[in-house]
Amino acid sequence: MPRYATIDVGTNSVLLLVADRLPDGRFQAVQERAEITRLGRGVDKSRRLSPEGLEATLQVLSDFASEARRLGAEAIAASATSAARDAENGADFLTGARERAGVTVDIISGELEAQLSFTSAWADFGRESSAPLVVIDIGGGSTEFIYGDAQGRVAFRHSFDVGAVRMTERYVQSDPMSAADRARVESHLRETFSKLPPCPPDAVLVGIAGTVTTLFTMQHAIDPYDAARVQGGTLTLAELEALADRMCHLPLAERQKLPGLQPKRADVIPAGALILLESLRALGLERCRVSDRGLRWGLLAYRFGAPHP
Repeated sequence: MPRYATIDVGTNSVLLLVADRLPDGRFQAVQERAEITRLGRGVDKSRRLSPEGLEATLQVLSDFASEARRLGAEAIAASATSAARDAENGADFLTGARERAGVTVDIISGELEAQLSFTSAWADFGRESSAPLVVIDIGGGSTEFIYGDAQGRVAFRHSFDVGAVRMTERYVQSDPMSAADRARVESHLRETFSKLPPCPPDAVLVGIAGTVTTLFTMQHAIDPYDAARVQGGTLTLAELEALADRMCHLPLAERQKLPGLQPKRADVIPAGALILLESLRALGLERCRVSDRGLRWGLLAYRFGAPHP
């Protein structure tokens, strides 16, 4: 069976997927890995990739590419999203990726990022339901919303420049988050999400990426991480309200000790929780399904031939 790899370079983390393409066109994972490198550290303010974020990300990218080749991947597709889009020196990252990892990275648009995330979610959740599907992908620098019908046709997609890292760096000035800090984050999110069209009636919401999966693992104290327990789970609005309150009130040192929360993500999880919470409120929904998969799976389908909407 042909074997391929995708690498998703986000604002906060880098994710690797190595998978075999089965005879029926579906993909079966051989290896999945993720590392938090914070490529987007400081980009919201400086509009430049920091030397620290650049070096950490290039090292992980090189390691992941080497691992994919050792596992027999015929080809590697790599994409970069919000931080690389926004940074004036994004070309430095692309050059480093070619020279150090032997990988050509495509800086994809927010619209394509949204489409790939929807492709991934629809493959896992759309076929099991006759309801419209709404997908939200919360990243470090941006958040994508995609509305689709029961047949997987996209009716609306948009990438907003709000993400867990960006909101933390822009508005959070105290530890733990003060009431004033929280009010600034919530005000910005509510204004941003007010631009969303009405949510399709009876829609199923699927949340993608590390913020969503982390909130689920924290809610259920899943430690170490277990993808099988996370994939297909549900977070309710009431659970998210309680999680957001707890994350905003706990100091960083205490958050770093919580089961299910990677210490490197602890500084941005309060803002991430608020993004998901305000998303549900803006959509008027009471629950969110949880996807352990995401853009890397959509990119696999897009580049290497799995059926997709």
